[in-house]
This record gives sequence, structure tokens and C-alpha cells, in this order.
Amino acid sequence: MNDTINIPALLAAGEGYHIEFKENLDKSFIEEVCAFANSGGGKILLGVSDRGQTRGFPTDNRSRSLVQDALRSLQPNIAAKVSIQGKLCVIEVPEGPDKPYACSRGFFIRNGANSQKLTRNEIVEFFQKEGRIRFDELKHERFDFATDFDERAYDEFVKNARISSTIDHATLLKNLGCMTEDGSLTNAGVLFFARDIDFLLNHAAVVCVLYKGNQKLHILDKKDFKGNIVENINNAILFVQRHTNVEYVIEKVRRSEVPALPEVALRESIINAVCHRDYFDHRANVVVEVFDDRVQVTNPGGLPSGLKPADFGRRSVARNPLVASLLHRLNYIEKVGTGISRIRAAVAESGRCRVEFAYNDFFSVTFTRAGFEKVPNKVPNKVPNKVPNKVPNKVQGKTVSEILNCLSKNPEITANDIADALKISARAIRKHLNQLKADGIIKRIGSRKSGTWKILSTKVSESSPQVPNKVPNKVPNKVPNKGHHTFTTNSQPIPYKVHHKTAEIVIENLRADPQITAQKLAETLKITVRAVRKHLSQLKHDGIIERIGPNKGGHWKVL
Repeated sequence: MNDTINIPALLAAGEGYHIEFKENLDKSFIEEVCAFANSGGGKILLGVSDRGQTRGFPTDNRSRSLVQDALRSLQPNIAAKVSIQGKLCVIEVPEGPDKPYACSRGFFIRNGANSQKLTRNEIVEFFQKEGRIRFDELKHERFDFATDFDERAYDEFVKNARISSTIDHATLLKNLGCMTEDGSLTNAGVLFFARDIDFLLNHAAVVCVLYKGNQKLHILDKKDFKGNIVENINNAILFVQRHTNVEYVIEKVRRSEVPALPEVALRESIINAVCHRDYFDHRANVVVEVFDDRVQVTNPGGLPSGLKPADFGRRSVARNPLVASLLHRLNYIEKVGTGISRIRAAVAESGRCRVEFAYNDFFSVTFTRAGFEKVPNKVPNKVPNKVPNKVPNKVQGKTVSEILNCLSKNPEITANDIADALKISARAIRKHLNQLKADGIIKRIGSRKSGTWKILSTKVSESSPQVPNKVPNKVPNKVPNKGHHTFTTNSQPIPYKVHHKTAEIVIENLRADPQITAQKLAETLKITVRAVRKHLSQLKHDGIIERIGPNKGGHWKVL
């Protein structure tokens, strides 16, 4: 605080959020101090009337002692500075680092140019905001252990946290902070071990939405996940992965998968949203939204109390420390606060998207996919009067190379499918195919309906558009199937049947649950068991999956 205070400027400005005039030291003095400490701090000018007229204040030692005595009645104590400025006594009250502050008459905060006493509900809300009351540590009054406790969820937690199963339930739950002394579960216990989270804490559900395009107009898929906190995290991650691009890259024999969004970044953002959301806010859920150009994860509650914007990403302050501790036991989070750094590092390494963070009353993480960056709104005013009649060879060559890529990917592909993929007419595709056949580049084997294409050479005659000697590795983003995944190979093509959306979902389910049965897959995909077995057989034949062990006791492995 400044040693020299511009009193005339303060008097001219009048009373406000950070300035209070008091003619003398009365009982309301400490209320003003309390309000400033609980708000953004401020100055109290003793010896000035409400209208800004200077009356003067005694500056003897006794008067100063009375001011100091009044300040000491604030709980907890605060380091306010008292100075004499001419005929006035100025008290500079900093914003308190240990909120909330109280005086003998209660809790006060600054509301405009006035100090306002908090009601009982406002006090509770204030304590919640300042992190003095932890949602996850509070007892859940409606929880009934006999009917609401999920034994399966408890067993899974004990197993995955590597805790001895010989410890009785009550002892372990109390040690974890999930049970009170009277045998009720805390809110953290409900989040992890309740049978029906929607009934007990309906705002704890995680809502996932897939939109058509880049705006919130048409919903293609929507899921409200209402299981325990671990199930909700896993299901939300799987939802995004199911509806975003995965690039399958084959190098030599092994196939690797490269997601559009790095899995580490996606996982961290969803875990952070569920772990650090404001559970006192019943108005909103954690929401995961998937658009064509971006994925956004939003949770109620901005930065927790005690974490300044300048420290974001460098310091860790847990809004729900008990929830964070339980997730840490499951190796879902790190306690040292590396989540934001891990997201940034994963995005930078991937190079397939960019990430933005925003926080006010809500916290959001937005992943924008590569190729969807914002384009300037301005369009050139002048357009060339003449448009070339002939298309440059480079453009034609690119089309031919894309056609050859489609043929190498799927020898059974039709002209109409290629046209759909490349966004040009089927007539133009047939013209290119006829030219390539005439030049001895490709050959049609069998009939038009059931035959296949064979690439004989990558050398093109002078009559054909120029094509590189090697077929580019990169394939158009959209392939003839209607699924959300794209496939790229660096050597051997993946059979076209693998591109089918159902086959992709089969692969995802096998990865999520290697012991899943054909019957369970059929129920999940809403198709027949026979169709599932056909997909599994084709995937095994193509070297995409492998069955380890017998049919009943074995498991699937995605290669």
C-alpha cells in the first residue's frame, strides 16, 4: 500500500466499492473492515461525512488505540494499515487471504458502495465458494446403505486400487473418507459406490452429445451417463473416440492407430472436468460435445478458490480433494497437478489439433481439429473476368493419384463410390478410369458388378495427366463408407470390409473388453450373432485381430 495517499482525489471520487467515509469511530466501523476483507479490500476514511465533507478525526494516541482495538476484534486477524493524513485517519484494509472474516455482528461483504450482512444461506454459499466447505466430505442424507450401495463397484475399486480385500467394508470406507461415523456415505462415497447416481446426485451425470456440423442444431447422438464416477469417465472417453477420426497406419506388418485427438489429452480433460467440477452447482452437468471441427469438454465451476489465473497450469488446487485422492488411487490422475501440462504436451506432440482453455463460471477445454482453423470472413471483392478453359495438369494429376489410392485401398470399389469420396461426378471418374485402362496403368478383372481392379503400373503416358511415380500415402479424408473413421496405409492396403462402420465398432469393443462374447457384441451393435461372427472372421483373416486361447476361456487381441 502507498505511504502517500491522494486524499483530495478520494474525496472527489466519493464512496464506492473500495472507499468508505465515516464521520467517527462507531460500532459499524468493524463491519466495514469485515466487508472489505471478505471482498476486494479498500480504504476507510475516518473524519469524513457521507457527503464527502471533511469533519476531522482525533489523532491522539487514545483515538489510535481505539482504532487498533476495533481491528483486533476481526476474526481471523488481518494486517490493516492505520495512518494519519492531515486531519483524517485512513485505514487501508487488504483483501483477506484467509476468508471468510467475521466480526461480533456476523459476516459482511461489500455490495457496491455499501456493506451487506450475509444471511444464513449466503454464508453457506460464501463458505462453499471459498472452499471452506468441501462437497465431497459432506454426509449424504438420503443414502441408504442397504439399498443404494453397489457391491460390484466397491469390489472393482478395491481390485484396481490394489487394496487388500480382507479389510471389512466399514473400516476401509471410513479410512478412504467415504463413510461417516454413523455408517452413512459421504458425497464422495456416493459418487464412487452408489447403485443409482441419478437418484441421489442427478447433476453428477455426464452428458455427451454428437452434433451434425459445427453448430448446436442437429443432434446425431446423445448419451446421459449415470453410472458411478469411474464408469462415467470411461464411457465419456469411449463416446468421443467412437465419434472422432482414427487413422490406421500400417508400416511393414504391424498396424498402428493415430487418433485425431491424442488419447492422453482427451482422457485428462474429461477426468479433470469430472474431478474438479463444482458439485454445489446443481444447475449443470459435465458436458462433452463433439462437432465436425472440434471437441469441447465443459464443467460448472471456474478456477477453484486460491488458484490465480497467472498460476493456471503451474499450480494445483483441488476443489474436491477427496474425489481427487480416490481417483489418484486408481491411477486416473496425478496429485502434483500435471494435467494441464500433459494436455498441452500431448497436443503439441500430436500436431493433429490445437487446444484452448477458458474459465469464468464454467471451465472448458476445446480441441480444434487440424484443417478446421478459422478462415478470414473477407472474400476478395474482385474476381478474374476470365476463367481458364483448361484445368492445370497438377489438378488433374492429383485427381488421378487419388483414384489410384482408392483402387489400391479397395479393389472392389465402384465408380460411384469413388465419385462420392472425391466429390466429383461419376462421369468424370469413368473417363479417368477408361484413360488409365487405355494407358495400361490399371486393369479390370471380372465383370463390372463383381469384378475387381488391379494396378499394373504407376507410370503414366504423356496422354494422361502427370502422376507421381509413387502413389501418395495420403488418402482423401472421406472414404466411400459412411463411417467416421479414415484409414491410411504406408505399405499394404487394408481390405475394404474393415472400413465398414460396424467393423470399426467391433474393433473398439474388443479393445475395451478383450473377453467380450459374440452374443454381447450382437446386443451392443443391435445386429445378429451370425453377422458379428462374420465380421470377426473377416477381421481375423485380414490380420486385424487375433484370438488368444479357446473360444470359452480365451480373449481377443487387436494387432
